[in-house]
Amino acid sequence: MNHIQVERLPAPTVVSSEKPKESLSSAALSPDQMTQFAEQYAYKKATNTTAKTLSLALSAGVFIGLAFVFYITVTTGSSGVGWGVSRLLGGLAFSLGLVMLVVCGGELFTSSVLSIIPRANGQLNTRAMLANWSKVYLGNFVGALLLVLVVSGAKLYQLDHGQWGLNALSIAQHKLEHGFMQAVMLGMLCNLLVCLAVWMTFSAKTSAAKAALVILPVAMFVSTGFEHVVANMFMVPLGIAIKAWAEPAFWAQVGVQASAFEHLTWANFASHNLIPVTIGNIIGGAVIVGLGYWSVYSRGSQLEPVRPKFSVLSNQYSGPVGEPTMQNLKTITVADIMSPADNALSPDMTIASACDALVAQELSGAVVVNENNELQGFVSELEILRKLWLEDYSKPSTTTVASIMQKDIMTVAPNHNLLKLAEYMSVDVAQVYPVSESGVLLSSTHQPLEERLRNSSVYRPKIFPVVDSGKLVGVVTRHQVLKALRPALGAPVKLEEPQAEVAESVA
Repeated sequence: MNHIQVERLPAPTVVSSEKPKESLSSAALSPDQMTQFAEQYAYKKATNTTAKTLSLALSAGVFIGLAFVFYITVTTGSSGVGWGVSRLLGGLAFSLGLVMLVVCGGELFTSSVLSIIPRANGQLNTRAMLANWSKVYLGNFVGALLLVLVVSGAKLYQLDHGQWGLNALSIAQHKLEHGFMQAVMLGMLCNLLVCLAVWMTFSAKTSAAKAALVILPVAMFVSTGFEHVVANMFMVPLGIAIKAWAEPAFWAQVGVQASAFEHLTWANFASHNLIPVTIGNIIGGAVIVGLGYWSVYSRGSQLEPVRPKFSVLSNQYSGPVGEPTMQNLKTITVADIMSPADNALSPDMTIASACDALVAQELSGAVVVNENNELQGFVSELEILRKLWLEDYSKPSTTTVASIMQKDIMTVAPNHNLLKLAEYMSVDVAQVYPVSESGVLLSSTHQPLEERLRNSSVYRPKIFPVVDSGKLVGVVTRHQVLKALRPALGAPVKLEEPQAEVAESVA
């Protein structure tokens, strides 16, 4: 049995509801459109299945670990070229990790914290956001540790007569020498750059452009010594593994004793690096970048308390004269236009009773709730007609609503934005703007936007249950949405009365 989808209606598009007229392939997104893109992008990732999230997070941990392998190789034996140049070369090498992520896909904890944007907009609750962060964090850690096992097993630490391993040990030990607040600040600076790098890719249309945009921010944070928690999930355990597993010949070759790295322990890793760097990464990415852009571009239109511009009863526009219509429409939520679910059906009522209820109220369908007002499903005219056909139009006396109702249904929350719901009801953005999950344009077309829209097809419900904290609080229909958006067409048009002679001839 499928479960009811009682979460908020997922944001179905990767572009702003205020679409530019030109093709997405020829115009970059503006900063406010990038913020909306980031919100929808983060929401989509945060609502992936657990299995998909863990798999993508594991691969991301491997990608970042491989980037550090590249960094160690490039910086080993490079002291002769100067400290700054050596670090720059290492930073450029490390950027391979984020390039692989934006092109191939993956779930990285440091960018997953941007899901605080849909949380701020009310699309995610705190529990769902933290659950997603936890799953990504765990997946990154597992992926990094798996790569540590592979790299250790391959004995890469023996490269360059052991200098590769000695470089890795020195890097790992240095990461445990920061004070707690210093590690927090270094983590904050790191994820400020990482999230800005990811943010910039939202304006790019090709994989090559996305890759180019992330290189310099990543090279900067790596070369300057900022701290990235997922990179450290690989680097410090690698140092611990080399210290524990390297043969006596390795230590003799590099002329250093294992005791020189006595601070490389799991306990020190957790207290001196992992915990403070995680805190810093959250501050830099979620607070500074995520909430920073949200407060500038989305806060006023999403969460600022405003009086509804439409009366719930009449849906007539009542905003100030001369105020732009679009600005008023942006403030409307589902709660402003929804109707009470007074016509809800019970799962144990017969379909004959359900049919009578639909016919009497001239409804095309109705929600089904239990005694606790929890959504159970949806019954439309179609389900009843199909059942009648199966029974050869004989009386199905024992058939209940529970046996024919749809259980996989889409719902919205009361604070869902009206314009986003209208877009989801009417436009298949994936066909109009074909992009991948990571926002890469899949195909280009020179057709005008209107023609692409006309050639696309979309099949969405006409009625959406409105659910808040697991309880049904109302329903919103396509007709209600259209009625609420009527002011966008200008002043009401007075319908002319038919002429008397025309009426008589028709009679």
